[in-house]
Amino acid sequence: MKAMSFEKIGGPEVLHLVDVPQPHAGPGQIRIAVRAAGVNPVDWKIRNGSTLRTIPVALPHIPGMEAAGVVDEVGAGVEGVSIGAEVFGAAQNASAEYAVLDEWAPKPPELTWAQAAGLAMAVETAARGLDLLGIVAGQKPWAGQELGAGQELGAGQEAATGSEPAGTTLLVNGAAGGVGLAVVQLAQARGARVIGTASRDNQEYLRSLGAVATDYGPGLVDRVRSLAPDGIDAALAVSGEGALPDLIALTGSPDRVVSIGDATAADHGVRFTTGAEGRAFYSLREAATLAAAGRLTMPVARALPLTELGEAHRLSEAGHVRGKFVVVLD
Repeated sequence: MKAMSFEKIGGPEVLHLVDVPQPHAGPGQIRIAVRAAGVNPVDWKIRNGSTLRTIPVALPHIPGMEAAGVVDEVGAGVEGVSIGAEVFGAAQNASAEYAVLDEWAPKPPELTWAQAAGLAMAVETAARGLDLLGIVAGQKPWAGQELGAGQELGAGQEAATGSEPAGTTLLVNGAAGGVGLAVVQLAQARGARVIGTASRDNQEYLRSLGAVATDYGPGLVDRVRSLAPDGIDAALAVSGEGALPDLIALTGSPDRVVSIGDATAADHGVRFTTGAEGRAFYSLREAATLAAAGRLTMPVARALPLTELGEAHRLSEAGHVRGKFVVVLD
């Protein structure tokens, strides 16, 4: 099969098209004929070597952790999905003609292949952050079995005790990227009022989703207090460094803040979620249901051919993206 791969650490130029054997679905997995694959920051961080100590990979490596496509192989023990089904989910080596999925949900017909391809990692990360803040859908998911075997919260990691009451106000710092937009939409579906920071170019889009939008950067505390005079109940730091002191000041406690994108969180007493404490892949079906009802979407910043994966990496690395970059296959 055709796939994009790299044999050495470096810039986008190390990616090239190769012929490799097709993967096969193992127990509990499915394989799809890929229609589109999402591009996430972790993909280019693995490629440029910045995550080698935390995410070691064997070379050569086919990047890509999420995809959408048509099921063509079902592994042992898998039920509820059949060959020919259209799905999206968390994948292995997704920048290829075929990919194995470990977690998946039905692709809503309301979403294009490109939109569906960019959902899985953003939705899982968003839901995990919201769960840790106690902004949950119905019963607290960490308390049940929906995460699957081996996916419970680890020792020393606890979710907030119970769901937040209706009317919770959540501040999302970095609300216009893939994860930020997933947070905005999931949080609102779970009953929260959302204030999101973004560049001026992206603020009107946030408002179209029902969020209150404002600038990030200096003066954040005063701006947010004017928008939420009754206070901020919780905050999620999706991107960048430097905002955590402001988020703590606005919420009143580091316990009311969770960081996804700021690795200095521990210096401020804030929880930094990596997924090691448990993954929230149950949320893929939550997202599929919301998308089918027109309540969740993932804008595609740009869709490029598979052979232009290097360009997709370059664009993603440049930042200030609304939604996701994806690569598409014929």
